[in-house]
Formats: sequence, structure tokens, C-alpha cells
Amino acid sequence: MGVKPQPSWRRQLSNILLFLAGLFLIANLFFPQIFGTSIPQVPYSLFIDQVEDGKVTSVFVAQDEIRYQLKSENEQPGQIFKTTPIFDLELPKRLEAKGVEFAAAPPPKNNWFSNLLSWVIPPLIFVAVWQFFLNRNDNSPAGALSITKSRAKVYVEGDTGKITFQDVAGVEEAKTELQEIVEFLKHPQRYLAIGARIPKGVLLVGPPGTGKTLLAKAVAGEAGVPFFSISGSEFVELFVGAGAARVRDLFEQAKKKAPCIIFIDELDAIGKSRASGGFMGGNDEREQTLNQLLTELDGFSAGDATVIVLAATNRPETLDSALLRPGRFDRQVLVDRPDLSGRLKILEIYANKVKLGQDVDLKEIATRTPGFAGADLANLVNEAALLAARNERKTVAQADFYEAIERVVAGLEKKSRVLSEKEKKIVAYHEVGHAIVGAAMPGGGRVAKISIVPRGMAALGYTLQMPTEDRFLLTESELRQQIATLLGGRSAEEIIFDCITTGAANDLQRATDLGEQMVTTYGMSKILGPLAYERGQQNNFLRDGIMNPRRMVSDETAKAIDNEVKEIVEQGHENALKILKQNRELLEEIAQKILETEVIEGKELQTFLDQVKPLETVILL
Repeated sequence: MGVKPQPSWRRQLSNILLFLAGLFLIANLFFPQIFGTSIPQVPYSLFIDQVEDGKVTSVFVAQDEIRYQLKSENEQPGQIFKTTPIFDLELPKRLEAKGVEFAAAPPPKNNWFSNLLSWVIPPLIFVAVWQFFLNRNDNSPAGALSITKSRAKVYVEGDTGKITFQDVAGVEEAKTELQEIVEFLKHPQRYLAIGARIPKGVLLVGPPGTGKTLLAKAVAGEAGVPFFSISGSEFVELFVGAGAARVRDLFEQAKKKAPCIIFIDELDAIGKSRASGGFMGGNDEREQTLNQLLTELDGFSAGDATVIVLAATNRPETLDSALLRPGRFDRQVLVDRPDLSGRLKILEIYANKVKLGQDVDLKEIATRTPGFAGADLANLVNEAALLAARNERKTVAQADFYEAIERVVAGLEKKSRVLSEKEKKIVAYHEVGHAIVGAAMPGGGRVAKISIVPRGMAALGYTLQMPTEDRFLLTESELRQQIATLLGGRSAEEIIFDCITTGAANDLQRATDLGEQMVTTYGMSKILGPLAYERGQQNNFLRDGIMNPRRMVSDETAKAIDNEVKEIVEQGHENALKILKQNRELLEEIAQKILETEVIEGKELQTFLDQVKPLETVILL
């Protein structure tokens, strides 16, 4: 938990009492009718009747009110009433005729003490209210008035839930690099004695969910030093200069607690490049905040050397070059998605927190989850545990993990979405088409499941294809095989129904994107050659008001790119058609089976797919 000074309850109570007393005085001064004696209000017609009956002894006429007193009875003063005047020119004549004394009401007079209070009390009330809000706990919303104070949460050694490197898995290279930071925080003199300088800033770079924040906390836990944690967006305020003041306050607090670690999450919120148009001018709040951060990073003296700044971002290409130069964030640590062994270690960490059944094989689960980050795997284990609890089981089974994987990848089952018999048949042949083409391709993964149960927002069915190993490089032939597999569903619809449906929209989009990457990014084109026609994300530009990822190319080159992409996708389509025509009987057989069972997986599915004729018998274009 964060360590923050707590204000005295007595001070808060006195401020509240002062605030209430001020309100009472103001109300008494400016609204005396609230606390004064109430005068009865009567209709104007009743007032005229009482005048005509001779019951009124005196009248005071004001602009918006008439007050009058009745004649005394039993030697007691007559009662006073008030009424609202109307435009009546005969009123003075009536009063004279009945012998009633009348006059204009005198203006209200305040004594000198009331005048003094009216000038003194309001400023005092304003100061008291201001002090009340400033002295409140920062955890409350009113603490936001302290706009120049840092909002960083502080964690110190001894806090519950201490995190170390043992709690982080799948990023061994990153832990090795950060181990040097831990050693410096523990034994700074060992490095300073020989003149070594530890990096002032270390930038953790990687996709979302890979454990960057967890790693930063583990560094603090291993070194046993205070840990200041804040998000980049918490520096940005409506008031220009507030973010810069918060940066100054954060570094001042950190220097008092040195050695310590400052962790800034989502650094790109304040560190975007000033040359990319991300800032609107020299007085922009984010630019001033960035300038102050650069100044603080340069301002470390020898005594401040044990303040280490860690930051995290998943968009390093958007950061300002001045922030990444040597002497500031001069070291970048890649926190990437884990490989097979890393996923297995992460699963072991989170699986220890739930009760596992005897049939659970974590290695098989790790094999089925390529591309999953640490946060994805943590969510996977939790989803499996929720499924087991929902089914009233005391342990988590392997089937729960399989179902959780499908939920994460494809979404929840939508059994309430009832398909007609015709639609169900089209979906069945579509998914089997994917599976047969995928099984015929030697570079594809293993087809593990075919289902025609709707899932997620739009998927009416799905084919689950699992890689047999982690792959970091793909050949041109393997990319073409992926395109053919994507088009297997549409090709099956053409062969069986002699028509096409809207169900292949996502497949066409993915196949086209993959073909375009082959041409513009990977240089896999014999006509265009080994050139990159696609810009990086930070260099995208507007063309006709639309963000265009391509470089500025001539019309002839753009046309050549489009022709190449079209040829690649059409070639994949032709290959898919040839494979399915050669395996048409098997296509029919598997489709009929899945229409009966809705799902085919495991050994039964593998028995069918083993009958697929190999790719060598299919002539590729």
C-alpha cells in the first residue's frame, strides 16, 4: 500500500465547524428572514376590507410590500400583517377617509458591526474552505485540488504482496538485464568505485500484457527499495504547467527516499515525438511535462545516482528521440511474448493458485497457446477455474483449459443463435473446407477441432488449427499455404453449392492483408523485387484524408502492387479448389458427420484427416 501522511482529524473537525459557522453568519446577514420573526401574509382584498371596517391603525407602503398594524385590543399592541401591493390609485383616498396613518417604509439600515462582518466573513469562509480541501486525504476526490502534487503510489519493503523475480516467468533475457539494476541498487559503491555509471533510465518495451509493470515491481522487490509507480496520463492536467510541477514533485520525493525506483507506465502518454505533430504548440501541457522530465533526467548529480527511472511502453516508435538518447533512457529491455518453455513456466506459476485435476497437462496447454502473453495465460487459468466452479467440480480439469482456450480465441458459445438447416449445412462445408486444405499443407499446423457451434460476435463456426512448434520465420511457400487455407472455406462453398456467401468476409480480408504484406513488406515479388513499399507505423501519412501505410509511389507501382497481391490470392484460391476437388468424397463424409455431432476433435478428427491426399499430388500454380 502507498505510504502517505494522514491529516489530523481534529484539524478536519475544526475546519468543518468553521465552515458551518461561516454559513450561519452569512445566512443571518444576507437572509435575516430565515432566522427572524415571521410576519403573516394576507391577500390584498382582505387588507382593503380591514381598512373599510376601520380595523387598521397605520400602514407602511414599500415598492413591493405593504405592512400594516391593526388597532389594539385589551391594551395589547395590534398585530402586524403584510400584503403584496397592486396598482391602486384610490388607496391613499381610502386611508385618509378612514383616518389611517400611512407613510413610505424607511430603507433598511445595517449597523457598523453588520457592515464589518459582511466584508470580513466571506474571505474568511473562502480561506477556510480552501484549507479544508487542501488538507483532505489525497485518496478522496477532493484531493484533486492539489494539482501540483505527484500522484505516484509508493511501495516500500515490508508491504504485503512483495513481488520478486520468482513471480515473473517467460522473460528470462529481460530478467538477466534487469539483474544488473538490482545489483547496483544493493551495492552502488562497487560500481562507483571503478567509475562505472549505471543507466539513469531503463525503458521496458513490449506488447501489452507481457509483464512490464510486474518486472518493474520485481526489480524493486529484489533490491528492497521504495518503488514509486505512476502512469504517464496522470501527469497531464487541464492547467498548463501542472504536469511539469508534478514531475518536479515526484523526483523530489524520490531523492528523499534514495535509493529507490521511479516507474512510469505508458510513457508514450507524455513522451510522444514533438516532430510528429503530437503537440499543438510551445505552451502545450504535454510538451512542458516532457521538457520537465528531460530536465529531471539530466539533473541527477552524483548523490542522486541511486534513483533509477524505469518506464514502459508498447509503442517505442512514437517516443521523442531526445528521450531515448544516451544519458536518459539509454537502455531498452525487450519484454516479448513468451516461447513454449516460457508459457509453461507462467502456467505453472498461476496454476499453483488453483486446484488442478490429475489429468491436467500444462505442457499440452502451453503448446496450444502460441502468441499468448503472460496476462492472457493468467486469464486463461482463471477462466478454467471459473468453468470448473460453474460445473460444481472441486478441481480444474484438462477439458476446462481447452474450453477456456476456445473462449479466449473465438469467444463464448452462442447456442441461443439458432441456424436454419441450410445455413448449418453451408457452415459445415465451409469449416471442413478449411480443415482439409490445412491438413493438405505440410507447413500448416495440426487441425485440432472443427465446430459449427456459433461463437463470439460473428463466428458461425470455426476450425482450430494448432501449431506443432513455435515459429519465428515463415517462408514464402508457407505464407502461400496459409492463404490457401484461409480460402478453403469459400472454395468448399463454390464446389458444393455452386455459389458463395458472406461467411468468407473475414477470410478474404486476412488473405488479402497477408498477400499485401508479402509484396510490400517482405519483398516476395519477382516483378517488384526486394523493396519495402510499406512505411513503419510512425511514418504513416494522409492521402485524400485517409491514413495510408504505403510510401509515396507512382501510379504504375501502385497498380503493380495491386496486381501482384491479386495474383497471390487468386493462386491460393486455385490451389484450395484443386485440393478440395481431389478430396471431395472426404469433404462430404466429414461434413455429414459434423452435421450430426456439431463438433469433431481428437482421434476421430485425426482419423478423417489422415485420409487427405498429400500436397504432392496436387499441382501448384
